[in-house]
Amino acid sequence: MAMLWLLLACGGVLVLQGLVLGRGSLRKLTYERHFSTETCYVGDRIEMVEVIENGKMFPVPWLRLEAMLPSSLMFKRSRETSISEGNIYQNHTSLFMLRPRTRITRTHQIQCTRRGIYRMDSATMTGGDLFAVYTPSRQITLSKRLVVYPELLGDDRLPSSWKTWQGELAVRRWVVEDPFLITGIREYAAGDPMNRIHWKATARTGELQVHKHGYTADPRVMICLNIEVSEQMWNVVTRPEMVEDALSYAATCAASLIHQGMAAGFTHNASVNPESQAMLRLDPDYGMAHLENLPGGHGRCGHEDADAFHEMLRLEAERERWRRRSCCPWPCSGCGSPRRWPLWLCWRLPSAG
Repeated sequence: MAMLWLLLACGGVLVLQGLVLGRGSLRKLTYERHFSTETCYVGDRIEMVEVIENGKMFPVPWLRLEAMLPSSLMFKRSRETSISEGNIYQNHTSLFMLRPRTRITRTHQIQCTRRGIYRMDSATMTGGDLFAVYTPSRQITLSKRLVVYPELLGDDRLPSSWKTWQGELAVRRWVVEDPFLITGIREYAAGDPMNRIHWKATARTGELQVHKHGYTADPRVMICLNIEVSEQMWNVVTRPEMVEDALSYAATCAASLIHQGMAAGFTHNASVNPESQAMLRLDPDYGMAHLENLPGGHGRCGHEDADAFHEMLRLEAERERWRRRSCCPWPCSGCGSPRRWPLWLCWRLPSAG
């Protein structure tokens, strides 16, 4: 009889602690998870920060937070986390024990190993009492995003062909002088405007002297990326590692050109998300602000082709024609099949600048 009463007492204690600690374990809990940065490059180390707060006067014996994250985000192992990895996704689990009215901030070290756009839409929160009599759970909406740009390579890793321009080149003499480039002084000649006279040099020499202007060129670079690794490819890229290398080359070349003060743009024939249509083509432009936009176009490229490469080249040549307000012939019956158009267009694009 005494044993029966003991079992009943133990059962009552289990139920009571379950009602007090387990049933309301998720009440007055706030949770936030974010990345330390919204954009980074392949190979960078970033942080994922978790902040959880218990606003009630009862402790939470254990709390488990689970989320499905891409396997290309490599987490540093710790005692408080458990990771089950797969080929595409990994199940990331964090364990907490919360005291009354306590806030805990936990930081996870991450290394980004692959380019892409990674979303962290939701996480599952599960709490419970000491003996897991009650284990309530709920879904938490996060709506966080991380954009990983292609890796920037050193000049020694780039192919030698990237230094060979296709299009207009700088020349020793241009048609019109650049009024903003002063290379020295010279004697006055008939037709020189009065605002070019160098009065100090004129007073020093006793003869009219004018500013001597140089000749400059304003080259523009448009980087066109083709994800069709072969003519037999149909829709989906068969060699994604080749496309990733090409994206790294394109990102490195664009960054190098803009740092040298040139205008660089980027376009590709890959598929993108509907919300990323603005990144399908970026016009050539200057400055650090444009340099920050270019990797966004590189990072949003998919592994499926949206248009044929010869069609993309045709559109680029047409845009250049309208930009220059000049006429240019287009492929006709003598140009052969569309598969031969890229050869014709590669000749046409340099002639259009």
